[in-house]
Amino acid sequence: METRVAQVTLVVTSQKDSLAFYTEKVGFEKKTDVALPGGHRWVTVGPTGQDLELALWEVGSAVDPAQQEWSKHWTPGRAPPLVLRVADCRKVHAELSRRGVEFPQPPKEYPWGVSATFRDPDGNLFSLSQPPSGGPPR
Repeated sequence: METRVAQVTLVVTSQKDSLAFYTEKVGFEKKTDVALPGGHRWVTVGPTGQDLELALWEVGSAVDPAQQEWSKHWTPGRAPPLVLRVADCRKVHAELSRRGVEFPQPPKEYPWGVSATFRDPDGNLFSLSQPPSGGPPR
């Protein structure tokens, strides 16, 4: 089977606040913003120029009753970090910090490269990962 990951769902408490965080502070672009029946909204963001989308799923926003059942235990900030590969972790850390992004772990050297971890307003974690020798993102 040939496939690629197209979307990852992030559980958030406010789509509006999360959309502002990811577009204004992290620098992602809004990919999808659709009004659904019942006042629900489908919003995705992602890195510019990439197909990957992060769906900003607001707690309690399931439209289909079946979705409400299987999603009732989803909570913000409970998943392990998503990894964003960057060419210069320290530079990206400094830029995002200036925009008000909170980093519980600043850049740190490891045998496999440099890493720093930030969180969104709901506690969802993201790790910036720089390959050894400042190599370009793969």
